[in-house]
Amino acid sequence: MARAPLAAEIEALPEADRLDDFPHPRETRALYGQEGAQSVFAESLASGRMHHAWLLAGPSGIGKATLAYQIARAALAEADERDMFGQGLAIEPNCRTDRTIRALSHPSLCVIRRTYDPKTKRFSQFIPVDEVRKLKGFLALSAGEGGRRIVIVDSADELNQNAANALLKSLEEPPGRTVFLLVTSSPGRLLSTIRSRCRVISMPALSDSDLRRAASQALTTAEKSIPEAHEWENLIPLAGGSVGRALILLGGGGLALQARIDQILGGLPKLDLRAVHALSDELQPMAQDRKFQLFMDLFQTSLGRLISAAATGEGVSRDVELSRRLIKPERLATFAELWETLARDKADTVTLNLDRKSLILGSFARLEAASRG
Repeated sequence: MARAPLAAEIEALPEADRLDDFPHPRETRALYGQEGAQSVFAESLASGRMHHAWLLAGPSGIGKATLAYQIARAALAEADERDMFGQGLAIEPNCRTDRTIRALSHPSLCVIRRTYDPKTKRFSQFIPVDEVRKLKGFLALSAGEGGRRIVIVDSADELNQNAANALLKSLEEPPGRTVFLLVTSSPGRLLSTIRSRCRVISMPALSDSDLRRAASQALTTAEKSIPEAHEWENLIPLAGGSVGRALILLGGGGLALQARIDQILGGLPKLDLRAVHALSDELQPMAQDRKFQLFMDLFQTSLGRLISAAATGEGVSRDVELSRRLIKPERLATFAELWETLARDKADTVTLNLDRKSLILGSFARLEAASRG
């Protein structure tokens, strides 16, 4: 009989909640800018009266999942693994609880997330109901004397309808000493019945200094270079307080893409067709999917900033100046409709696998027409 493969011989599957080769949230030691949320959970744990379900809500990439794993470590740690004063969420580095959570092998931790299909080499678009159904077996197990069980859903936005309904059943009849931690960037997309059973912790975007510290930590751990001062100046406004977005911009060539977008927008109302065609040709192949997604995000965000500057007269000087030149007051509604059209067209292109070059060319053409009035 053939022997079972050793754990070391099994290739680790990609993780939907891991960004490239940067540390996973469960591997991230320091969490910056979320001291308020950390204090709430530390006090709740110390009191021994922890609510059974929590909604960690806030923008993407600000440390919500990192906090969820910090809570899991603190809640599941043995007494001699916690800090000597019993305060905070810190536990002894590389202790048994720390190691088993980083390896996703702790028997009292269940993580629900999108799955990966090795045959198609794709992640599921949503969290399937079968992922949530595994809770039945997990919750039937004993957590041990005085122990807790932790369930992390990352992210709850990605539950499909059946999965959301299945999770609701567990939230309605929670087993004793079980804590659900639901990570979400769009709490409004969740079932109201799920939201009503959770205590909501709203987590803010990071300050500029916390963003730099968090990004530098991730880059150093991944053995990547730290941006120069002038790169930070360009990166921080684009990141919008999200370390996840900052790392995507750095790893995906986001700063260079933004410079090309700025150059094209700066030439309006005359469109640089050569630059637009070069960009669309580059982003057309499916192999450039991540770069295409990043470009569309940056393009739509840039257009949104111009519209906001035109409406309020506020923003960075470059956006205010360009919006005054391109968006006359009577054309503001036209540009707002264009932003909405761009969002719909992008969604249709991705969902229906439509031609990406046509999307990019058409979007710039409509923007040119709108700026000409």
